[in-house]
Amino acid sequence: MVEDTRMRRIVPDTSVIIDERLSHRVKSGEFKGAEVIIPEAVISELEAQANKGREIGFKGLEELSELRKLADIGEIQLRFSGVQPTVGEIKMSKEGRVDALIRSTAIDVGGLFVSEDRVQALIARAKGIDVEYMPPKILNPSELLPLKLESFFTDDTMSVHLKNDVLPMAKKGPIGNVLYARIREEPVNYSELSSISKELIERARLDPESFIEMSSDGATVLQIRNIRVAITHPPFSDDMEITAIRPTVVVDLEHYSLSYELKERILSQRGVLIAGPPGAGKSTFAAGVARYLDDHGQVVKTMESPRDLQVPPEITQYSLLDGKMENTADLLLLVRPDYTIYDEVRKTGDFLIFADMRLAGVGMIGVVHATRAVDAIQRLIGRVELGVIPQVVDTVIFIDKGEVSKVLLLAFTVKVPYGMTEQDLSRPVITIADFETGKVEYEIYTYGEQVVVMPIESSKGGRKPTWRIAEEEIKSFIGRYASGPIEVEITSDDSALVKVQAEEIRKIIGKGGRIIDQIENTLGFHIDVREIEIDAPKTSKGRLYGVKNKVSQQKPRPTDLEKEDIISSAHPFIEINKKHLILKVPELAGKDVEIFIDDKYIFSAPISRHGEVKLRVNSDLASDIIEAQNGGNLIEIRLI
Repeated sequence: MVEDTRMRRIVPDTSVIIDERLSHRVKSGEFKGAEVIIPEAVISELEAQANKGREIGFKGLEELSELRKLADIGEIQLRFSGVQPTVGEIKMSKEGRVDALIRSTAIDVGGLFVSEDRVQALIARAKGIDVEYMPPKILNPSELLPLKLESFFTDDTMSVHLKNDVLPMAKKGPIGNVLYARIREEPVNYSELSSISKELIERARLDPESFIEMSSDGATVLQIRNIRVAITHPPFSDDMEITAIRPTVVVDLEHYSLSYELKERILSQRGVLIAGPPGAGKSTFAAGVARYLDDHGQVVKTMESPRDLQVPPEITQYSLLDGKMENTADLLLLVRPDYTIYDEVRKTGDFLIFADMRLAGVGMIGVVHATRAVDAIQRLIGRVELGVIPQVVDTVIFIDKGEVSKVLLLAFTVKVPYGMTEQDLSRPVITIADFETGKVEYEIYTYGEQVVVMPIESSKGGRKPTWRIAEEEIKSFIGRYASGPIEVEITSDDSALVKVQAEEIRKIIGKGGRIIDQIENTLGFHIDVREIEIDAPKTSKGRLYGVKNKVSQQKPRPTDLEKEDIISSAHPFIEINKKHLILKVPELAGKDVEIFIDDKYIFSAPISRHGEVKLRVNSDLASDIIEAQNGGNLIEIRLI
């Protein structure tokens, strides 16, 4: 009689619904004819998960739909009971608030309470509830059926990309010659994606070698053995999408033909960055390094999220601890590995964790996205104190198209930076040298407030590499006194040419040269101030023509002999708009001319091919011409 009561009323918890265990037992006849009572707290929890775009929520709701179908054909009786949890209780579900409401419903309605949650079952039994604990299903490898997703893969497929109403695509081919191509002529639909998603979630829960790596609002990341799967939903993505990535090869370090010296360097517990662009084979190389270290008696662990490095079982793969990689690092410091592989080092927090563990004495290998080997080092700047960088990272191995294309070594010294000559300019410098040749290719040091990554190479035109930096410093300093465009050119180790607009020159010179003297004393450069020269094609942007410096290069009035050399002249038509005063002399288009007022030389300029000279309407020269025009003075343009 007791058994009959147990079979007449079944109360499942959320875990049983998500795993679809109840409908299977009904179809098998074990629970046929039973009254199934679903606690409202179960419905609310599944709804909350589905609203966040989490796959387990959708999977549980599909099981409820299946139970409704079984009820409609008379296989079971289905009803709902209990109270709905509040928003706060749902948020506190990890603390057991929702589970308590589910147990309360089971107590109220009686019957058999079924659960896959061991803690839930133990508490329910302690409270006197009739409980059946159903251990989660775990399949043996021999029981695993092929996944629908696997049908999209071939032996040389690196990744598969499926999106609703879009033709399925895949990346195929060996590293270095990967092609992105369609793999079917029929688009994937939502029903097919949902079926694939449901199957993947179930595999992650049942296969001991697969797991759910992450489940958040609109996105789920799974590791199905060697395949990493990302499933996204609106509102996170514009439509449902499944992306699956797997390694096409698993190679040992011997495949890369590394030198004995480089292998010994890797074994000596250093700070190493494995850099390269996406898809270059960084993770494959990192896994090969991990196996090499393990074979040589090193204790190796990994920090990954997701955990997709293909390493032997002797190497433990750690993910986020309580949602934070900092906690994982704290645990690893207690474990004391010889080497830790950090895949991937990308955000500021990742670099700080990497640096902290390296400075604590742990050998660290980080996988970093970079387009050049030196870019991997530059990603440390501003995140790690400059003087500490060589202690954190002393080796960069750059991977391109599946091969080691470059190795850089970092060292710390005190020297005069390349391109500087004065001994009192010596400072701490990080040198970056090529591993094979030993040639220093870059230097990193501070110059003023800037951190400079200076390439060591022959400069063009005799210009020293440091001059460019000095020009920027002078330009920034002059900008405190002058507005508008500023051009700076270093002409020697102690001299510079500064060009500004005509009306700005007096601001830089100052009364009696007082300001320019202060600037020269501060910068340590002799400054030659001239008026900025701008080519004629740029006049459409409202900039001045090439006007010679009235401070140091004002041209004197032509002599009578020079006047005899003038072959033609013209009186311009003057037009004024909001920005410019325009002198129009089409008959002299393309010529170099001089402008005179009442036979007094004013300035020189080239005439544009449209026959125009443009001046800013608020410039001193434009004011002189307007005043001359209003006063009836003769304005003449003469051919040089």
